[in-house]
Amino acid sequence: MTSELQVDPVRAADPADERLHVCVVCTGNICRSPIGEQVLRRAVEDAGLADQVVVTSAGTGNWHVGAGAHHGSVRVLADAGYPTDHTARQLTRDDLAGIDLVLAADRDHRALVKRMLAEPDRDKVRLLRDFDPDADGDEIPDPYYGPHQGFVDVLDMTAAAMPGVIAEIRRRLAERD
Repeated sequence: MTSELQVDPVRAADPADERLHVCVVCTGNICRSPIGEQVLRRAVEDAGLADQVVVTSAGTGNWHVGAGAHHGSVRVLADAGYPTDHTARQLTRDDLAGIDLVLAADRDHRALVKRMLAEPDRDKVRLLRDFDPDADGDEIPDPYYGPHQGFVDVLDMTAAAMPGVIAEIRRRLAERD
């Protein structure tokens, strides 16, 4: 099943786009954040918010810019019925000007992105697992070097956070009205 939501794989800040922009961030934008992007995109659609929210992903580093998602991410997404098209990109300061909520995979990503922002904007950077009240930790571990189960775990952790993320998106949209 493919997503009906507009796909913006290399979206930079666009002041004319008034939709709430949520970006999922990991290290290279090939493992955790592509999974997060697809799972969140589906959750946004299911919540009836597709016309109000744009979902993207990016990496903090440039190692994989232009590459597709890691084969483990592609496999776990395909097995769960999510789209697998992806082009890795690196997050920039210019991107951050047009992003309303950054969902970081781990504390290092959160810290790095916060350093890219001025003080008043730093509160838009959160850990993805902050939105899962039953999480047994605050980070989504990097599955890059591990077995396939690590990718399955990333998908499960990400999906568990979606109700909380959607509630936060609804809260932010209500603040705009």
